[in-house]
Amino acid sequence: MNPVLETLKTRGLFQQCSDPEKLSALMDDGPLTFYVGCDPTAPSLHIGHMVPFFAYRHLCAAGHKGIALIGGGTARIGDPSGKTSLRRILSYEQLDSNADSIKEQLDRFLHFDGKSARWDNNKNWLASLNYIDFLREIGSHFSVNRMLSFEAYKIRMENGLSFIEFNYQILQSYDFLELYRRYGCRLQIGGDDQWGNIVAGADLIRRIEGAEVFAMTFPLVTTADGKKMGKTEKGAIFLDPAITSPYEFFQYWRNVQDSDTRRFLLMFTFLPVEDCEKLTAPGANPNTAKERLAWEVTALIHGKDEADKALAGVKAAFGGEGGDKSAMPCIHLERLRFDEGYNVVDLFFDAGLVPTKSEGRRLVQQGGAFITNKTDELEVISDVQKCINSTWFSPTGELILRAGKKRYCRVEMN
Repeated sequence: MNPVLETLKTRGLFQQCSDPEKLSALMDDGPLTFYVGCDPTAPSLHIGHMVPFFAYRHLCAAGHKGIALIGGGTARIGDPSGKTSLRRILSYEQLDSNADSIKEQLDRFLHFDGKSARWDNNKNWLASLNYIDFLREIGSHFSVNRMLSFEAYKIRMENGLSFIEFNYQILQSYDFLELYRRYGCRLQIGGDDQWGNIVAGADLIRRIEGAEVFAMTFPLVTTADGKKMGKTEKGAIFLDPAITSPYEFFQYWRNVQDSDTRRFLLMFTFLPVEDCEKLTAPGANPNTAKERLAWEVTALIHGKDEADKALAGVKAAFGGEGGDKSAMPCIHLERLRFDEGYNVVDLFFDAGLVPTKSEGRRLVQQGGAFITNKTDELEVISDVQKCINSTWFSPTGELILRAGKKRYCRVEMN
């Protein structure tokens, strides 16, 4: 098998392929053009979106040519795959703004040069389509019975599939055809929930152009406890530092379960396989491996300087050498509230460490609320009526809060 396909398999970036042997032979013959798409349904990607883009970089490193397709056109109707209800319809202006933001995020990660790595937006050909002509030329090649056999549509049929969503597979298939015509694209890659859409596009190209193209998907990543990758109690872990700070981003990876560390090192870093194996070998310190994972992924997304700052903040939170509390998330609260006595539940809620005050009460009652005292030691607070005043602050004018074992916040007074 072609070396890059072996690399993807070894790193857990391979689930299905329409014809692995033929694809491998095609790759052996020379550079191949491939694409992966994402719809701009939000102003930022989250880490769950990134699996195909790690594969994108592996493929480009092997000499192949990648296209990152931003779905400014397809997002106007919404992909039903993996959804139990209709996606929220966004304005065209919002979609365009989201597309610009996502293009910048992908550029930082993929380094678009217009040759080995490029981007495009399917709005460029979908927005101006003539509906009648499109139905005649493209829609006539699709079987409704076959479309309904795909899992994405089966699931949505149980709750109601709108006509607008039913068109999505046809539009995504047309994207593959358009990219084949424009760039000679022979391979589409994506998450395994896209399998039906991708093979439909390959079939459309075979019917219209008489050419053989390929589909390849990656596993939908979940954590060891079955949760969706990149999800926390506070929501998704986004790439935009204004939504998820680099420190929170780093913390997510630093706190993955031990059983996930090896798999995530292979999937979400470019460390040699031998290094990943050594870091997670029996007897190795799991925290060392998780710290390396967190630094590598944060450096890839936010840059090495931010990764170093986040590492210093984590070391400060856990009392390690080389710590820097200034790198921890910080919130400024009114001095007057502390002069009056700041209720501990209100304090943890206002610091963003609990989503609701009822969650804050439970945290305190269950012994999960910690605050640094005068001697800079974390003290458990178990009384929901406890009030914190300015005498708790350190000589440097800060207070450290900890919720549970892993979430920290530094408080300063205005």
